[in-house]
Amino acid sequence: MTAQTQPTVTVDSLQAEITRHLKLSIGKDPSHASVYDWRMSLSLALRDLVVEPWFASTRKTYEGQHKRVYYLSMEFLIGRLVEDVTINLDVEQTAIDAMAALGQDYKVVVADEPDAALGNGGLGRLAACFMDSLATLAIPAYGYGIRYEHGLFEQHFENGQQTESAEGWLAQRHVWEFERPEVAYKIHFGGYVNEEDGKANWHPAETVLASAYDTPVIGWKGQWANTLRLWAAKPVKLFDLESFNRGDYVGANAPERLARTISRVLYPDDTTQDGKELRLKQEYFFTSASIKDLLRRFLSEGHQITDLADHVAIQLNDTHPAIAGPELVRLLIDKHALPEKDAIELARKCLAYTNHTLLPEALESWPEDLFARILPRHHRIIQMIQHRHLEETGSDVRIIDHGNVKMGELAFVMAHKVNGVSALHSELVKETVFADLNTAYPNRIINQTNGITPRRWLYSCNPALRGLINDTIGTKWHTDLEQLQDLNAHIDDAGFQEAFRAAKSANKNRMAAWLKDRNGVTLDTSAMFDIQIKRIHEYKRQHMNILETIALWNEIRDNPTADWTPRVKVFGGKAAPGYALAKSIIHLINDVAATINNDPVTRDKLQVVYPENYNVSMAEILIPASDLSEQISTAGKEASGTGNMKLSLNGSPTIGTLDGANVEIRDHVGHDNFFLFGLTAAEADAQRADHGYARRAIEASPRLSRVLGQIAAGVFSGGDRYRYSDILHNLYENDYFLVSCDFDNYFAKQREVDAVYSDVTRWTRMAAANTAGMGWFSSDRTISGYAQDIWNAHSVT
Repeated sequence: MTAQTQPTVTVDSLQAEITRHLKLSIGKDPSHASVYDWRMSLSLALRDLVVEPWFASTRKTYEGQHKRVYYLSMEFLIGRLVEDVTINLDVEQTAIDAMAALGQDYKVVVADEPDAALGNGGLGRLAACFMDSLATLAIPAYGYGIRYEHGLFEQHFENGQQTESAEGWLAQRHVWEFERPEVAYKIHFGGYVNEEDGKANWHPAETVLASAYDTPVIGWKGQWANTLRLWAAKPVKLFDLESFNRGDYVGANAPERLARTISRVLYPDDTTQDGKELRLKQEYFFTSASIKDLLRRFLSEGHQITDLADHVAIQLNDTHPAIAGPELVRLLIDKHALPEKDAIELARKCLAYTNHTLLPEALESWPEDLFARILPRHHRIIQMIQHRHLEETGSDVRIIDHGNVKMGELAFVMAHKVNGVSALHSELVKETVFADLNTAYPNRIINQTNGITPRRWLYSCNPALRGLINDTIGTKWHTDLEQLQDLNAHIDDAGFQEAFRAAKSANKNRMAAWLKDRNGVTLDTSAMFDIQIKRIHEYKRQHMNILETIALWNEIRDNPTADWTPRVKVFGGKAAPGYALAKSIIHLINDVAATINNDPVTRDKLQVVYPENYNVSMAEILIPASDLSEQISTAGKEASGTGNMKLSLNGSPTIGTLDGANVEIRDHVGHDNFFLFGLTAAEADAQRADHGYARRAIEASPRLSRVLGQIAAGVFSGGDRYRYSDILHNLYENDYFLVSCDFDNYFAKQREVDAVYSDVTRWTRMAAANTAGMGWFSSDRTISGYAQDIWNAHSVT
């Protein structure tokens, strides 16, 4: 990649810049500065170091008229940025020393930074990893999303139940962004379309402004920087003074209320009609602004519109930005006078779509009447796209079907490539959710297995293991993760194993101290840390995990003097506010935790903890401390997973099914270093065809029957027999995700885990083999695959 000339950063020079910003930017003197003031001053000093490579990268892209990648995503879960920037600028120790010279603890200052509430889970974290790798590989790129005022939600537990409150990450200044008031686009909704002189004219009823905020994303060693551009919704007319003077105070604020609502919350509850309308408006808002912005940039370079695909690659991260196809077609027809057929073909050459789900219900669709009311011009364009699709392919797959506009089908039809995110997932996409479209468009579906950035998910979050790896095999792994395979020559060495265990112990002690400070909970750090951290969903089967926990508790109580392997069961994750069963699962976990943790017979052998409000910063503490990674989704339902990659990379063997990227992880780390259980995807499908399978499986399992009986009797709910009737009914009568069928195998495999963990040498070897085998799962490799197979984009060298 292109080397940018970087100024030498010394402790003295950074200290001087921090002090200067403290005085001139923050308006404080050192004797009165708070942790917040020091953190802002450090951030501003670091941001200054990012700006020049950012400008240089932009200039080089324009000068060479290089192709740009535009990554459209509803989520960018970037986490804290102070550590990220110091790592990628290679000034981490310099920053630590500079803050120490100023009398400040760098770790305390860093911990003061709030997580940017721009995502929920794997989808947003993947987007953030991809932005890191695009910058590290020097591929010119923009990330486009929404600048949510409150993001997803802040999770709390009241009497064990999840409650939601607004995230306040923007209550403080977000120092890393640059507001671009000159970059704003009008985004329209509603109204009607008429024909004038053979041309469609959209007369919208509502308009808001999309205003740009830019965050530079710096790559490794500061050699290249790209841009994350987030859109905030603002009113075209700030305040209706005439209405106010008439006494209509509510109406006077209507334009601002509409705009703020659009960019206020990630994933508003869409169980209501109003919620559906808001989600659709959000998706069109950021997608339209992004398409308009990239067209403006493209045309500013003097290109002809017909050459768009030579300079622009647009990647749709899930179906949320699927409206990009009709929006681009609309602009090509209505603003640039391209014929319909040419507009569709040109848009398709630019667009590619990443599918993240095998659950048909997770592929977005909108009621056609709602869609036509909010986006009447796009409704007509989708009808046109559908007509050409049916005519050209002879397929009977419709985009508008039974009164719904199906965004997965739209994204597929309008993309020149559709990729799955693991080898198994991509094959299942062909066979299930898009089987008919795969027939109509052969070779359109390809695979790009997900990856994670090693800079954030090993180098930064696990300095103890990072130091051991550097000392053992050198530092080339920072940008070539495949180098980790060189650890295989050392994993049987007693000295290496001892150092590996010491690194894990340091991380477990760090996590224990964090949890003690945060929740007042004391952990046994000699126990196995058994961790499941992910969005709460039936197919991810957190309920199977907690049922197995109850079963283990029963066994310990039945035979308390046996040689049990102590465990700390850790859960983390949020449930969607409208997802009642997922919230019930959370309640059950917390109720079980309260019972088990207060049981004097078992509490020194089994603990259950569930820290509230799981986010990136929490993950950076939990993942390095994990001994066992729970990846127990029903086979055939998890597209890929990236938490599984992070945990394995940090030396945590997996207990899991053959689902998503588990399949590839198992192949890369070695089958002997993975605890496999459960039905395969094909077996799961066959099981569902056997009517009454769930009840029969429960009745055939005394262990599971006992657990469910205890829940039904109110053992964990203060005698309330009905608290978990929804979970029980689901397991007995439906159990689509096959908890009942996999439970006994899961329990047995967990006892195998116990036995192996008690063999310290064998377990250490397994853990180290996981780290050594994870080189292929770098997001650098993933992005290189996208660049070659989908985008036809190149590093600027």
